[in-house]
Amino acid sequence: MGNRGMEDLIPLVNRLQDALSSVGQSCSLYLPQIAVVGGQSAGKSSVLENFVGRDFLPRGSGIVTRRPLILQLLSANTEYGEFFHCKGKKFTDFDEIRKEIEAETRRLTGSNKGISPVPINLRIYSPHVLNLTLVDLPGITKVPVGDQPADIEYQIRDMIMQFICKENCLILAVTPANTDLANSDALKLAKDVDPQGQRTIGVITKLDLMDEGTDARNILENRLLPLRRGYIGVVNRSQKDIDVKKDIKAALLAEKKFFLSHPAYKHMAESMGTPYLQRILNQQLTNHIRDTLPAFRTHLQGQLLDLNKEAEKCKQFSPDDPGQRTKTLLQSVQRLAVDFEKLIEGSGDKVDTVNLSGGARINRIFHEHFPNELVKIELDERKLRREINYAIRNIHGVRTGLFTPDMAFEAIVKKQISRLKGPCIQFVDTVSQELISTVYQCINKLSSFPKLQDETERIVTTEIREQESKCKDQIVLLIDIQLAYINTKHEDFIGFTNAQQMYNQSNKKTAAVMAGNHVIRKGWLTISNIGIMKGGAKEYWFILSAESLSWFKDDEEKEKKYMLPLDNLKLRDVEKGFRSSKFVFAIFNTELRNVYKDYKCLELACYSQEELDSWKASLLQAGVYPEKVTVDGQGNGAPENFTDPQLERQVETIRNLVDSYMSITYKTIKDLMPKTIMHHMINSVKEFISSELLAQLYALGECSALMDESPEQQQHREEVLRKHAALKEALAVIAKFSTSTCTTPLPPPVDSSWIQPSSPTLPRKSVTSGKPVVRGHAPSVPRVHAHTPSPSTDGLQPNRAPPSVPRRHPPAIPKVK
Repeated sequence: MGNRGMEDLIPLVNRLQDALSSVGQSCSLYLPQIAVVGGQSAGKSSVLENFVGRDFLPRGSGIVTRRPLILQLLSANTEYGEFFHCKGKKFTDFDEIRKEIEAETRRLTGSNKGISPVPINLRIYSPHVLNLTLVDLPGITKVPVGDQPADIEYQIRDMIMQFICKENCLILAVTPANTDLANSDALKLAKDVDPQGQRTIGVITKLDLMDEGTDARNILENRLLPLRRGYIGVVNRSQKDIDVKKDIKAALLAEKKFFLSHPAYKHMAESMGTPYLQRILNQQLTNHIRDTLPAFRTHLQGQLLDLNKEAEKCKQFSPDDPGQRTKTLLQSVQRLAVDFEKLIEGSGDKVDTVNLSGGARINRIFHEHFPNELVKIELDERKLRREINYAIRNIHGVRTGLFTPDMAFEAIVKKQISRLKGPCIQFVDTVSQELISTVYQCINKLSSFPKLQDETERIVTTEIREQESKCKDQIVLLIDIQLAYINTKHEDFIGFTNAQQMYNQSNKKTAAVMAGNHVIRKGWLTISNIGIMKGGAKEYWFILSAESLSWFKDDEEKEKKYMLPLDNLKLRDVEKGFRSSKFVFAIFNTELRNVYKDYKCLELACYSQEELDSWKASLLQAGVYPEKVTVDGQGNGAPENFTDPQLERQVETIRNLVDSYMSITYKTIKDLMPKTIMHHMINSVKEFISSELLAQLYALGECSALMDESPEQQQHREEVLRKHAALKEALAVIAKFSTSTCTTPLPPPVDSSWIQPSSPTLPRKSVTSGKPVVRGHAPSVPRVHAHTPSPSTDGLQPNRAPPSVPRRHPPAIPKVK
């Protein structure tokens, strides 16, 4: 047995268990325990009562233990019990302890044999016990009774697995001597999670009930059906003894007498019985704590290190100190200003690798969404030509004009410039919404102080709306300035002379010549409208240049599949399919020629709206514009075919002039809009948060009330401090113990292949008679109906072959770091 210092470590673990339970499960520390596992009526409760020397556990037929009972035994001068859910109340009457266990069980499980994995924590102080921590688990059952769900067998197994799969949990496998040991449910479960037998201790009960002329000597001597840690035999009180309330002390004396007088067991009587089992468990638990202590300490230190910074902040904050409240207010506003600037400028410490946020989203609006909206206005070709036609004819009136009227040019240009107001105002609204979302993202960090969060949100949102209004006024002013004077002397304006020379040129060709055949974009796209017979939808690596769209087998760009020229191509939106998660657009030829093989259009799909918008913007840059369906609301019908060559020439001249001048205007607007928004909105809001927000909060006159904590924050701070104190105390106490202590070495491995959990129908030799016992087929697996849901049945496969113990894969064994 270990030294006295190590034995004292068991009470330490019990204190640590309580400390960690008081701060919740977030510490994730698996403390050394002994789990008692066995079938119904195997004698588990009697073994525990023998340890205590008192009747205190519920008894009855069927499943009695319906919630795990964490039983902490502590050696003390007085004898009483305490429940964790009844703090401060001492139970000196053990009948009251039994009633409290029954009442607490019914509170969660009802009165009709339901079960719950939520444990009951009971601590018993007594001069008759050794320091132990045990977990009494429900007995394994096969047939549901009462309102138990049909999968009760699997629920109990899952509950047991939650405890015994932990590496630092010793398994006390209890099996009656008058049953087939080779088919012991407890040993099968232990074998699943402890195949080497390092954590399993066998307990044989009911030795006094074996048939006359039979015994379990070979089992107890670990020669037949061996376990690495061997077996210990005990004799419990019979049901008659319990009914007549036979004293447990007398029962222990009778147990000792039984082993000393029985010819098969008297030579090993000193290593049998409840007192010896109690000592062995105390020793094994102490040794187990010693073995796991280094990793246990390291895990505690890691938890403490993670909590140190937060705990220090919690300690420094005093809710009732006005000075502390003012300091926290100042720090909160400063942190808000820094966080907002980092999100906008893109210099955040934590970079989001999943989604765009803050300044990146606003940048995408600046350079993808807004230019895309402008192009949609710019290239409504049919409507533009019709408007020019009508303008020229209306200016000439009844006369026949010999020259191209410059008034028509100015009227059309002003109308085109006026149409910019809508997209520009919408542009401001979109940026404003993104700005508010970014501010909310920062303000959410003030959730510890709800009043401060609400007031800050109100003040900053009001400021954004005010700056948004100013920005819109400024943008309307910019457009009005463009309308005030049509500057035909601009250096980039082609003028009337050059307009005639561009009669047969298109804007797309000009753009391609100026840009050259440089690569505009690369990326993965799926061609989604290829039939299944021709290979179905497939993903390719696409390269878009100024003159063509090519795609390759992969991004190595070695095997080119096709190259599509951009001449006469347009793009259109495709409605997203009901079950499709992709975003689709289509490319088609305006002259109704096949785009790819025998396909009139090519449907291309990507995985997000952002990617779709980006591809559209790139295609616009390459001169592939959206399809436009124009309806004339004035009833003028489709554009007329020109019968007058002079009118046709005038329309084309003004069309080229308008295109040249609007190109200048678009460049100006594209350049000025982001600058205006940055100046009037983004920079102004940044400056407001960093320099004026605090003053406006002070102006409310209730700064003290602003710093009232939310109940959740108060609870969180108290929990952090409790957890921090518990971890520090645990490490301080553990540091006093030496790990260089004597210990009992682990027995050598044995052949435990006799435990065959997956072969329930093979004949086995009975412990009682030594004759083969042939078992019938196992019952069918219970079917779980919709009206009996259970959280413990995840992954249940109803069509598998049912072994005697449900063969669900055990959960992964947690490792203590």
